[in-house]
Amino acid sequence: MRVLIQLRPSPDVVAAVADPAMTATTSDVADGLPGVTLDPGFLPVAVPRPVPAAPGGDPLSLNQPLVYSLAPQDASVLVRGEIADDEITARVSLLPSARRDVVGVYSDPVIETTLTCGGDAPVGDWHDIERLLRVADLAAEGMDGAGVALAITDTGINAAQVARVMGRTPVIDAAHSWTPSGVAGQAGEFPVNHGTMCAFDTLIAAPQATLLDIPVLLSQRPGGSALDGLLSDAVAAYAHLRTVLDEQPAEHRALVISNSWGSFSPEWDFPPGHPGNYSDNPAHPFNLIVGSLAQAGADILFAAGNCGRECRDGRCAYSDRPIVGANSHARVLSIAGVDANGDRVGYSSQGPGRLTARKPDICAYTHFSGSKAFGDQAPDSGTSAACPVAAGLVAAIRTQWPSSRLSPSQLRALLRRTSDDRSDVGFDYDYGYGILDVPGVVAALRRRAKRVA
Repeated sequence: MRVLIQLRPSPDVVAAVADPAMTATTSDVADGLPGVTLDPGFLPVAVPRPVPAAPGGDPLSLNQPLVYSLAPQDASVLVRGEIADDEITARVSLLPSARRDVVGVYSDPVIETTLTCGGDAPVGDWHDIERLLRVADLAAEGMDGAGVALAITDTGINAAQVARVMGRTPVIDAAHSWTPSGVAGQAGEFPVNHGTMCAFDTLIAAPQATLLDIPVLLSQRPGGSALDGLLSDAVAAYAHLRTVLDEQPAEHRALVISNSWGSFSPEWDFPPGHPGNYSDNPAHPFNLIVGSLAQAGADILFAAGNCGRECRDGRCAYSDRPIVGANSHARVLSIAGVDANGDRVGYSSQGPGRLTARKPDICAYTHFSGSKAFGDQAPDSGTSAACPVAAGLVAAIRTQWPSSRLSPSQLRALLRRTSDDRSDVGFDYDYGYGILDVPGVVAALRRRAKRVA
């Protein structure tokens, strides 16, 4: 079983791992762990320590203000390794007692794209989505994504395909893009696939955004497919994105991260309640890293997944509550899907979420003719498409409203509050708080601008 091992080495080693100007290796952090085959190709990642903002708070509760510390005396370090399946239970129990620097052993589950099931024809095209998102009105407000970094964590982007269909060449920041160890290819030049669809869909609302190509799902693993990776690769990608965010001037900080992937099966995870579990565990290192990046000013969006009751993806192996792990994190926007008519698509996962019950947050548009990444007749579908559509709107807003003016938590609240409610009770597990309502968002931002003027 693939695992992530959390260690607390000396503060000097933690400082070296946390410093983007230095390169610490696995051997610098761990000189060998009994029963663990360490992966030297995975560079160690610093994990912040969550500290409640109020005295006496629970550091493992996501539903409160938290401060994340990367100070050498607080932070810990992750390495990746493998433990034989028939030894996993014993090794996980024995490692912390055998090595005092071992904090915990966590699952490193498979993560996969969230394509749709079913073969229904598209409902409208991407120009219809432009109109529904009032892209012309956004542009008139100066909100087109210009200067905003928009990370596509997926299978890589093919810029030529986006340009062929959209009629304009996307801006890709190769210097701040990132690839997992062992993955060959250049930013914007990967084969046409799921990541190209996601990139295209972000640019509907934010045509001038600067894309960061993060092909986290192209990492190779024994027995894996071409469209899956490991959560540890997402950990490493997010560590990179933290350096991207920290390099931005505080007053103009804007980083939007679109994630159309998730974990579908408990097979790759420790059971719920196990300290190494990912799906239900706010203390899993990736869930901590997600929280810390949001606190630092990043807007993080995840697809809710395609495990809806009317049309479950065949990979959906959770018997209930299929919005798991970071896809249900309190500090992210979990995006469900509706078609261009405003009807919920049957594959869109319902809540409650596992980390946070009130998931999904909001709905965005999907199942339209767009990128043609899977053929000229195939729709951009699944919550895989809904998530980047919403991410593009967030990037457009960030053109005028960097995180110094409107924090990620304030923006999440604004999008929920202004959404078009589709139920009689406010929040519900089908639509969340409702469908994105751009006129409501623009009006709320105008009111806010007057108040702070």
